[in-house]
Amino acid sequence: MIGYVTLGTNDLERAAKFYDAIAAEMGTSRMMEWPGAIAWGTPGGGAGIGLTKAFDGQPATVGNGVMVALEAASREQIHRLHEVALAHGGTCEGPPGPRGDAFYAAYFRDPDGNKLNAFMMEQGAVA
Repeated sequence: MIGYVTLGTNDLERAAKFYDAIAAEMGTSRMMEWPGAIAWGTPGGGAGIGLTKAFDGQPATVGNGVMVALEAASREQIHRLHEVALAHGGTCEGPPGPRGDAFYAAYFRDPDGNKLNAFMMEQGAVA
């Protein structure tokens, strides 16, 4: 249902390095780029992420309670995504580990403070 998510940034160049690294770990890359904005994803694939300076010209701010969840392929990839995020200016919001039955995740923020997680539903998960 979700086509893409857009997050705000006040420093596109700095944030782009973070999302380039995250996208590379997930096997994708930039799919669109124009002045003031970049989008990552695979055309025809799952939901992508766009990063942009705020259209109204005001500073970008973080939405309280807003989080983007990135579906990972394995626990190992969740650990790598968490490490990649921290190595590229992100901050830890919760280390990799189980969160209830059949849900495994790691939480982090990008350099602008936007909250993300890498997650997977494991075998036996109840839909």
